Amino acid sequence: MAPVASRTLGAAASLKFPSLTSNFSTRRALGFQSSFLSQSLLSGKGFTTAGLRWNLRRKRDGSLSVRCDAAVAEKEKPEVLDGEKYEYQAEVSRLLDLIVHSLYSHKEVFLRELVSNASDALDKLRFLSVTDPSLLADGSELEIRIKPDPDNGTITITDTGIGMTKEELIDCLGTIAQSGTSKFLKALKDNKDLGADNGLIGQFGVGFYSAFLVAEKVVVSTKSPKSDKQYVWEAVADSSSYVIKEETDSENLLRRGTQITLYLREDDKFEFADPSRIQNLVKNYSQFVAFPIYTWQEKSRTVEVEEEEEKKEGEEAKPEGEKKKKSVTEKYWDWELANETKPIWMRNPKEVEKEEYNEFYKKTFNEFLDPLAHTHFTTEGEVEFRSILYVPGMAPLNNEDIVNPKSKNIRLYVKRVFISDDFDGELFPRYLSFVKGVVDSNDLPLNVSREILQESRIVRIMRKRLVRKTFDMIQEISESENKEDYKKFWENFGKLIKLGCIEDSGNHKRLGPLLRFYSSKSEEDLISLDQYVENMAENQKAIYYLASDSLKSAKSAPFLEKLVQKDIEVVYLVEPIDEVAIQNLQTYKEKKFVDISKEDLELGDEDEVKERENMQEYNLLCDWLKQQLGDKVAKVQVSKRLSSSPCVLVSGKFGWSANMERLMKAQTLGDTSSLEFMRGRRILEINPDHPIIKDLSAACKHDPNNSEAKRAVDLLYDTALISSGFTVNVRLRLRSTHTQGGEKNPTVRREQSPSSHKFCFPTLRDYQAEIFVADKKKKGAVQFKDL
Repeated sequence: MAPVASRTLGAAASLKFPSLTSNFSTRRALGFQSSFLSQSLLSGKGFTTAGLRWNLRRKRDGSLSVRCDAAVAEKEKPEVLDGEKYEYQAEVSRLLDLIVHSLYSHKEVFLRELVSNASDALDKLRFLSVTDPSLLADGSELEIRIKPDPDNGTITITDTGIGMTKEELIDCLGTIAQSGTSKFLKALKDNKDLGADNGLIGQFGVGFYSAFLVAEKVVVSTKSPKSDKQYVWEAVADSSSYVIKEETDSENLLRRGTQITLYLREDDKFEFADPSRIQNLVKNYSQFVAFPIYTWQEKSRTVEVEEEEEKKEGEEAKPEGEKKKKSVTEKYWDWELANETKPIWMRNPKEVEKEEYNEFYKKTFNEFLDPLAHTHFTTEGEVEFRSILYVPGMAPLNNEDIVNPKSKNIRLYVKRVFISDDFDGELFPRYLSFVKGVVDSNDLPLNVSREILQESRIVRIMRKRLVRKTFDMIQEISESENKEDYKKFWENFGKLIKLGCIEDSGNHKRLGPLLRFYSSKSEEDLISLDQYVENMAENQKAIYYLASDSLKSAKSAPFLEKLVQKDIEVVYLVEPIDEVAIQNLQTYKEKKFVDISKEDLELGDEDEVKERENMQEYNLLCDWLKQQLGDKVAKVQVSKRLSSSPCVLVSGKFGWSANMERLMKAQTLGDTSSLEFMRGRRILEINPDHPIIKDLSAACKHDPNNSEAKRAVDLLYDTALISSGFTVNVRLRLRSTHTQGGEKNPTVRREQSPSSHKFCFPTLRDYQAEIFVADKKKKGAVQFKDL
């Protein structure tokens, strides 16, 4: 829609009629037909005739007002006059409202958009000056200057770029969502001899209007080298029009370029007129813009001044050179370069030294330690982007930041302009959230506000390549000659690699070689699964592991006895996440993981003849033990894994192990109903070579009702529970000589669940217990001093 000029047409622009609806003669006097008025004027639609637009409006007092405006044809260009008001070429009130209140999620991005537009203007000038050197005739430097004024509540952004003519002002700023950069790129593509400059940033056309996020009025003063005149564009927020006039004040004339002045809103003056705030925004969003950006900052310097001394009567004044001087701090304002750091990812990796990578890492991410490793790469093909990724020297101090999917460790840039660091797993999975780095692309699928990365096939391809490069970088650390680097990495981020085994099944082949564990043959140093496989015997078909709560408990577990005797290495899983990670990994290099604490353990070299003999000999004992223990165990059988312990409790093949059962019970929000459902069957395995088992076998054959034998069975079961890692519920019966109510020897009962592998009875003080005295039950506080 072409701009429409609204003009007042003198007395004819507003006519009042006392009662047009009731006085038909008045209508005839005006020459209007009744039917036409009722359908056009009175309906509010109005009509057009002779190039004039007539509209009728009823007032509160019942009178009617007719307004006449000049109408311009759709394809007809308006005659532009100085100081004339123009309507935007869109439903601007609604569109600007969307831009200000819906499109951008943070007000601060206005500076990023305006600096990006200024950078584009400088880029266009540099490009056009190649064929037309006269555009740079005034000798001005290509730069951007930002001057906040806290006193007046304004921000002025000045660039020495290409500027705009009067027609370009109307075309670019008068049309919402039309990008001058896009039009410039299209013109370059049409001219095949010139090609296209992909370094230009702004292409959406709404970036300029982000100024109204913080400004109530925006004034644009621009001077193009193609024009002799300088023009001023001015608009107010929440308005559907703007004003263009010629600059006549000699003090405001520019040599070349554009100056944008933002008159900040009352509630934004305090924040965005602060020079330090502007400096930080430039460093955050536009630090790597190709042109220098200067900000107006308050500085201080030390100067020496002569110290004034009181002159005494009769004393002559000292010469100038002999007067005492003192140092004072003087404040002053000056321009300061805000974007000193250069984007090293734009350089060739062969030309960048390690110290430069480390320095860039420390400045960009505010770190004090050097990174453990870095990788600098460029990808081409379906998606083109440059990236530098780092493995930090230490894990975050806050545990919540370690596995936070919304970590701010990856900074996304588009053409060197910072877009966002707030991602929810789009570029990196949660278990790799510790990786820090920058990603810069020219064609990322961003939305119009540039703040949201749209989910698409391109994003998935980017994520896949970033993850692969990260694994390559970590693998290089593990294979380096300096073993301490990977030891440090594993201490800081090993749990996250294990988390990857649970969450990312597609990368198991890359995650497996990175895992490290203690083992029965390496209790001091961590080993890899590759080392375990290399040390395996030829006939060994599985990787054996044991999950426990500590390395000490794992080393003393009875499950290991036969495997250690046969020189079979067992991996110790001593961290809570280990068992779940290994179960999700399932296999490594075609070797299955086998839990030695579960039933049906096959070691590969069993003596079948001896097994049959033991089963026949101890079949009666197994049945008798099952009868004595009842539902405590699912069955009793002869063990293949014991050599020195009399018995052990193993878990069923498909249920939780003892370690997992302990972990699930410790969950704060654990579901108690699932505990019973998932709890593994408990199977008691006996050692046929142990003397106690042989004695029990003889006792059950000769005197199955022997009370001592039954007590021995209960004792063996409780001992097996503890040594096998299960939780034990113990009822203590403590006797005391304390006299209560005339009765001696009261009995105190207390329920306690000790730790998995040992009895752990804490010192009892003021314990709220149940005291049983004779037949009377009383509750009270009992002190146990010497147990």
